[in-house]
Amino acid sequence: MICGIGIDLVENGRLEKIIEKWGVKFLKRVFSAGEILYCGKHVQSSIHYGARFAAKESFLKALGIGLGGGVKLSDIEVVNDKSGKPALQLYRTAKTQIEKRKIKNIHLSLTHTKKYATAVVVLEKE
Repeated sequence: MICGIGIDLVENGRLEKIIEKWGVKFLKRVFSAGEILYCGKHVQSSIHYGARFAAKESFLKALGIGLGGGVKLSDIEVVNDKSGKPALQLYRTAKTQIEKRKIKNIHLSLTHTKKYATAVVVLEKE
């Protein structure tokens, strides 16, 4: 049974300006070491950071809590399986929310262009 859906759209240029201004301090506050490594391998890293930021926001929206609702963005990590399919790996505050709500499956879809990145998250209970 679907119990939550979230979607988010990020302007990559806006995120790029934030990264230029705050640098590593911002990146470490929002992204995991694995995400920073993955995005840093790409020439246009802001596109990949944008997709991951959108995924984090979409997850929070699917929970119905949004930013400031008790889950740290750094507790939500976008990972890719061997075929490249993205998934969410949750830690600490994010994992607690999923366990509390008895959510069994998290579906994630990402897409991006040069200007925009978007993500959709669907939460499912048994």
